[in-house]
Amino acid sequence: MKKALAVVAGLIAMAAIVGCENKSKEGGEAGTNTFKVAVPAIGTDVKQGETQVVMVSVTRGTDFKQSVKLEVKAPKGLSVDPGSTTISPSDKGEVQLKITADKDAPLGEQKVMVEGTPDKGDTAEADFKVTVSAK
Repeated sequence: MKKALAVVAGLIAMAAIVGCENKSKEGGEAGTNTFKVAVPAIGTDVKQGETQVVMVSVTRGTDFKQSVKLEVKAPKGLSVDPGSTTISPSDKGEVQLKITADKDAPLGEQKVMVEGTPDKGDTAEADFKVTVSAK
């Protein structure tokens, strides 16, 4: 039993280090003239009626000099502030999102989608999990 728990703990640690798969459309991988959207690798827990903060970032290729508009889509019962923002080339590349669960938000795991759209070219998208629990 102890060995099984150690294996599970190791797998969780590896998932946290590696992160979640970026579900980017063509052009979404961070090459020299492209970008990708990076979201939390580990799910976020939030209780009904409460707010948690997560960081989302845009990783730019060395030749990518465009602004990227981020649109966040959350399921019913969750709200995200800001729901939309633009990251210019001179910005740090990170944005802080406040995830709020309604007082009657459905319990369990939800998926929040983040889509990045450059001035020109293909979009990139990634999602992360939010688990809602009772207060």
